Amino acid sequence: MIVLVPAYEPAAPLVDLVSSLRAADPALHVVVVDDGSGPAFAPVFAAAQSAGALVLTHPTNRGKGAALKTGFACVVSAFPGHDVVCADCDGQHSVVDVLRVADRLYTSEAAMVLGSRRFLGDVPLRSRVGNSLTRAMFRLSTGLDVHDTQTGLRGYPAAMLPWLLTVDGDRYEYELNLLLRASATGRAVEEVEIATIYLDDNASSHFRPVVDSARIYAPLLRFMLASFAAFLTDTLVLLVLHALTGSLLGAVLGARAVSSTVNFVTNRRLVFESARERPVGSAAVRYSAVVGLLLAANYALLLALTSAGLALLPAKVLTEAVLFVASYELQRRVVFAQPSLGRSTPQGAAAVEGTSRRATRA
Repeated sequence: MIVLVPAYEPAAPLVDLVSSLRAADPALHVVVVDDGSGPAFAPVFAAAQSAGALVLTHPTNRGKGAALKTGFACVVSAFPGHDVVCADCDGQHSVVDVLRVADRLYTSEAAMVLGSRRFLGDVPLRSRVGNSLTRAMFRLSTGLDVHDTQTGLRGYPAAMLPWLLTVDGDRYEYELNLLLRASATGRAVEEVEIATIYLDDNASSHFRPVVDSARIYAPLLRFMLASFAAFLTDTLVLLVLHALTGSLLGAVLGARAVSSTVNFVTNRRLVFESARERPVGSAAVRYSAVVGLLLAANYALLLALTSAGLALLPAKVLTEAVLFVASYELQRRVVFAQPSLGRSTPQGAAAVEGTSRRATRA
């Protein structure tokens, strides 16, 4: 097994982690990626190397995702057949928890094993709130309840490494992209409970709350923006047609014909990017069916609200808010769904990968 540690401007906890891992198991390989930390941090990496780590270096800072990919590529070429456990360099992951994830990885058929924190005790408010928000948005996006989507302690079987190198993202968004892609392609994810450790109120973290959160939430944010653009188009056309014709049904049908075209093109090109690789015709047929279903629900709810005395514009806003989640789930699961490799369980796609892992270990 390889323990891979991406590091940017690390301190003594990196050296402590390497030393402790090597003491726990002298046969363990530790690969550290210096993500452009600069000359001032050379002594720390030299100490890590003296403690037994293989140190790789980026000349400039490229981001955590890029550092992880550099490490994965190194393992594929220099340590073929080795599983990888990724850990952070800031002291948040104990040796006990690293080995706990490694043990589960060795026996699991999952595509990845997450060291999952429960955020109990003295946890910085931004970390507690950030995890809760990301967990909720991830569940909304995928239907899966992963307790700790932002954990840096993760285990990957050797058979998964080539796939990991194909996933987009060079910074903090990369790890969430891995979970999104795993969910979309039917790869199983398991969680192992670990301790929640924060040193000095997480002062060593290089996470930028605004910029990096935007990167992490980008897939769902793009959908929300696309939906909002379609909503504005739909509302404008609805109001114009209703004023011209006086027919609610005719206005709803005409507005939806225009806005659904805008929404389909935007989602296919910007939100569900993998859909661009597949024929547009089948997606358009499925999208038309979804539009018909949502249109019926839209009209029924609008009619009920306006019949109850609510004005058309607030009724429209309320209707779209109610149907937003249904629209996202139907498009993600039906219209733009990626080809599944199997169920998201150990008996699904991961079982095939697990067979390869067992053959390698044998």
